[in-house]
Amino acid sequence: MAAERALAALAMLALAGCSMAPAYQPPSVAVPQGFKEAEGWTAATPMDAAPRGEWWKLFGDPLLDDLETQAAAASPTLAAALARYDQARAAAPHRTVGPVPQVDAVGDASRQRVSGNRPGGTGRASTYNDFSLGAALDYELDLWGRIRNSVKAARADAQASEADLASARLSLQAAVADAYFRLRGLDAQAELLRRTVDAFGKAYDLTVRRHDGGIASGIDVNRAKTVLENARAQISAVANDRAATEHEIAALTGQVASTFSIAPRTQPLVAPSLPTGAPSELLQRRPDIAAAERRMFAANARIGVAKAAFFPTLTLGLSGGYEATRGDLFSASNSFWGLGPASAILSIFDGGRRKAQVAMSRADYEELAAGYRDTVLTAFRQVEDAIAANRHLADQTASQRNAAAAAGRTSDLALTRYRDGASDYLEVVTAQTDALDAQQALLAVETQQVRARIALVRALGGAAG
Repeated sequence: MAAERALAALAMLALAGCSMAPAYQPPSVAVPQGFKEAEGWTAATPMDAAPRGEWWKLFGDPLLDDLETQAAAASPTLAAALARYDQARAAAPHRTVGPVPQVDAVGDASRQRVSGNRPGGTGRASTYNDFSLGAALDYELDLWGRIRNSVKAARADAQASEADLASARLSLQAAVADAYFRLRGLDAQAELLRRTVDAFGKAYDLTVRRHDGGIASGIDVNRAKTVLENARAQISAVANDRAATEHEIAALTGQVASTFSIAPRTQPLVAPSLPTGAPSELLQRRPDIAAAERRMFAANARIGVAKAAFFPTLTLGLSGGYEATRGDLFSASNSFWGLGPASAILSIFDGGRRKAQVAMSRADYEELAAGYRDTVLTAFRQVEDAIAANRHLADQTASQRNAAAAAGRTSDLALTRYRDGASDYLEVVTAQTDALDAQQALLAVETQQVRARIALVRALGGAAG
């Protein structure tokens, strides 16, 4: 009974143990009331309608939906991030909040001969069998919180790894969507160039007929030939860019580029409206911010682990079982038990190693705290950049659309004047080149506008709301 009371007292003492970790308080970062660049740019879509997870469905493209699904299932990048998360989760003792006893089963079977002249012997040698079976328990009393803080740190590391996985998943989703719309932008460029080559070809045929009739000069024919071949050369350049982009999508979705293809398709490059939400929500949505905060928490807990090394380690032992040289091993007379050994270990001199470990732990925390603040500031910068890009690209798109329309009308008028003999072909070439440039610039800015929406989603940590 005395042993049981002692064990209970020590257990209560362990439960009442203190923690050496400093009180955890994340560094404060001033959060604005609203995003500066959002002023004057409002989203038409209410936050309640924004998808919480499959944000790319806002674009309403079934093929993009399918590519995102393939990427989630087969991307090697995402698989590697998932494996890292599984490693961190396996290393964290999820089911415990503090120290737990270590229990070992112990068994032994031997045949021994002992000397008859051994101390206390009878003068006759003896040979006998020795069988034992039992269990041993070791329990470290966590008086200073070393084990509890280690558990907290491991769990926080696992949570940080989970946030890393979410960040990798969001980055993959954004990369697939970005590459897909770059591909569709190139499809639009290719279609524009095909129409342009057809129009330039007709203009070239016109100059050849006029030259054969003695109306146009050879210079006009060469000018028409130049713009025609330049347009054809651009078709090849766009085809090369498209092939590289298609191969990029194949890698993102975990497929071999040699067997992967996406059929060309011309479609309007329309960027859906996205709500930005409140700046305070950004800290909750961004997985990289969550990962930085959890690692900072883990570093704070490890300060407690390092400080606990200045105090003694107390361990309680308990063993019991059966031992016999013959007969029934499990008879009551063959049982044994023992309380102990109870041990206390305290390092007296280590040349400053423990002090240095505490200093290193504190420095690690300060580094991660600075990294956390930098991550938050970077997040706000990226959101402001994305909002500004969306607003300015909207204005640029409207102006570029007007410029393309005006350049198209100028090209038509110049060709008409040339047919009527009111101008030479230099005016036609200049107008045609300007029209093509303006139309290509319009497609480029429309593609940039869609990509800016994707960048905004990524900066916000997923769809707003």
